[in-house]
Amino acid sequence: MTINAVLIDLDGTLVDSIPDLAHAANAMRLELGMHTLGQDVIASFVGKGIDNLITRTINASLDNEELPPEVFNQAREIFVRHYHLVNGDASTVYPGVIDGLKAMKAQGLKLAVVTNKAEAFTLPLLTQTGLIGFFDTVVSGDTCARKKPHPEPLLYACEKLGYPPENSVFIGDSINDVQAAQAAGMPVLILPYGYNEGNSVQTLKVDAIIDSMTGAAQWLANQ
Repeated sequence: MTINAVLIDLDGTLVDSIPDLAHAANAMRLELGMHTLGQDVIASFVGKGIDNLITRTINASLDNEELPPEVFNQAREIFVRHYHLVNGDASTVYPGVIDGLKAMKAQGLKLAVVTNKAEAFTLPLLTQTGLIGFFDTVVSGDTCARKKPHPEPLLYACEKLGYPPENSVFIGDSINDVQAAQAAGMPVLILPYGYNEGNSVQTLKVDAIIDSMTGAAQWLANQ
């Protein structure tokens, strides 16, 4: 296996952004006259983009029961307003990420972020955490017509990096990442400390479950 490019998820893989997402989600609920939810509950709603997070937070469940347009639009405006204020404030880079990215760059690998987070939040978060300089391209949730688990964002990232899927690998933390990578025809590594909608990653059929980004860099060096 020849790996030339590494595509990496953002939330739950590179950065723990739950504190800021939960802050905005609960601020939204309070403005709508609802009680707040626990951070762990909101964490289970993360992974399929902001619109999905908003719907799940209003419904307080993983079920995507469609909201009336006027309710959704009002909720989205509130969430976005609050998230712009706090994006990156309490988010932290996971242990091993910086060293792992440095090791991958030292191997001559091309790196891309592929996230379902909108570009308006992705680029400021990568900048504030000091990660943006590691990446040759960034594919956000609104870069392509479709988000993960559809393979389109991954295929677009491969095109931008100049390597086909078979010479690329995806690193993520959830079933969305696994489904996207497999649909794109590339190997996938999963980190166990992320969100995955509150479910264990141990049952996912992946190429490897790696404990840290430094471990991922070592896995890549061994290929």
